[in-house]
Amino acid sequence: MIEIDVQVDLFHPADRVWHALTDRALLARWFTEVEPMAGSRGRLLLFTAGLPGFDAAVDAEVTDRREPELIALRCLEGGRRSRLACAVAPTAEGCRLSVREVLEHGSWNDEQRERREESYRQALTGRLPAILDWLAFRQVDLSRGEPGMTAEMPVTEVVGDEPAPAARRRRWPLLVAGLTGVVLAAGAAAWAVLPAEPDPVAGPVATPSPTATATPSRTPRATPSARPTRSATPTPSRPSRTPSATPSATPSRTPTSIAPPAPAMTARYRTVSTRLLGFTGEVVVDNSGSAAVDGWTVVVTLAEGGSLTDVSGAEHRRDGQVVTFTGPPVPPGRSRTFTFAVRDVDQLTRAPEDCSLGENPCAGL
Repeated sequence: MIEIDVQVDLFHPADRVWHALTDRALLARWFTEVEPMAGSRGRLLLFTAGLPGFDAAVDAEVTDRREPELIALRCLEGGRRSRLACAVAPTAEGCRLSVREVLEHGSWNDEQRERREESYRQALTGRLPAILDWLAFRQVDLSRGEPGMTAEMPVTEVVGDEPAPAARRRRWPLLVAGLTGVVLAAGAAAWAVLPAEPDPVAGPVATPSPTATATPSRTPRATPSARPTRSATPTPSRPSRTPSATPSATPSRTPTSIAPPAPAMTARYRTVSTRLLGFTGEVVVDNSGSAAVDGWTVVVTLAEGGSLTDVSGAEHRRDGQVVTFTGPPVPPGRSRTFTFAVRDVDQLTRAPEDCSLGENPCAGL
């Protein structure tokens, strides 16, 4: 049995996500337009013909509806029959939306299945969070007293004159264009060029002292038994100190300047999800040593204006934009993971400004 399963964690309550799933006007803005089929209770027509992975419009029938947990559809599209279910489950940060489509009759080729899954994924991770943020900040009131604009699925029969799809599309051109521009904005990061390290300074070369030239001048006046012995002593010592001491000292220092061993405790950061005005970060603390570490401390600096909304897997203390995370012991060869959610940051800020474990910066940032 061929199936498509896509999940996304959202920073919004289940009732708001349910509203975006079942409101026809909202659904048209993050997935596709939907029309009720006149004379058929719970029958809908999804205009999916232009979406990647879809061949035609989908004739759908609502088979199960449990607000705000589940809505299930039986779908007919181009000779294929499938079941589509959207499930909403609460989480500590908001809720998790799972979209699962199971093909019951007909087939998809590999390319079509991949494109169809990618179409769901782009809608759930890009356009839907933008619509939810839009609703949360109450930028637009979709009701505005216009009948038919916010009728929820499934719709029985249309009462009164229903605005044509083309008319509804013209109703919000500037809003949709502006929202799309915000969601698709890409950030650019500038990398600082590190200065080149200076070349090693060669050791000073000693110059022969005047004594070296004076010693031979006194040698003829010395007795054959004593003076040659005294002059022979400085003769081998001075050349060894002057030309040979420098090269012999340099190699002796080079092998001994061994890089410090890698720390047993390290941390690595990654941004696991993003939204219109925030992101979720994850830090993994690794213990690569042979002994257990009693505890660890990771310090994260948030961008200016960022607010910490949720932490999982660690204790934390905040001082301005600096957040200190602490956690339980880490056994040797094991790791600990914690996540934190940040909101009220601009579109280009999708990570903290700094992250470190002790004196060691977190990898990946």
